[in-house]
Amino acid sequence: MEFIVEKIGMSRTVGIPSIPVTLLKIVPAKVCEIKEDKALVAYANGKKINKPIEGMQKKYGLSKEFNRFVELKVANAEPGDLSLEPLKEAKKVKLTFKSKGRGFAGVMKRHGFAGGPGGHGSRFHRAPGSIGNCEWPGRVQPGQKMPGHYGNKNVTVNAEVVEFDPDMGVLVIKGSVPGANGSLGKVRIVK
Repeated sequence: MEFIVEKIGMSRTVGIPSIPVTLLKIVPAKVCEIKEDKALVAYANGKKINKPIEGMQKKYGLSKEFNRFVELKVANAEPGDLSLEPLKEAKKVKLTFKSKGRGFAGVMKRHGFAGGPGGHGSRFHRAPGSIGNCEWPGRVQPGQKMPGHYGNKNVTVNAEVVEFDPDMGVLVIKGSVPGANGSLGKVRIVK
């Protein structure tokens, strides 16, 4: 089963030992149509509206705030509100979020290169250094670690469920989760 979630932020449990946890809010969603193995699900995100979205809202009788549509595996047998029952027994989940975008980054930040000495007349500080060989292969090999765009990619991690509060719709995950606070992601129940 899959759910759309919003990252609230990090906290910790009260007790000895204290466990670092991430709080995820389950985004309210409506199941519009059930297909063979997946279902079309509508959820609210932002204010984007256009003719195709208006057509989908009219077709499925949705209110204006449900302006995003996605296909998910759900526990529902018929259209209506998304069922949160599977989360009550969930122990392990897979989380997919977009990592924080860091823009154009150098090799020290992007790949963890050591760099050169800071002083004593050195001119090799934060540069990547040598990138290829002279005679053979006489070119830069594919996959060479270089400066470039860092972050803002989908990252999937395995996580352990600490607790689920069905009244508040909050899922408590052990450890950290990629992405910024307030970003939307997907949770898939593994076990």
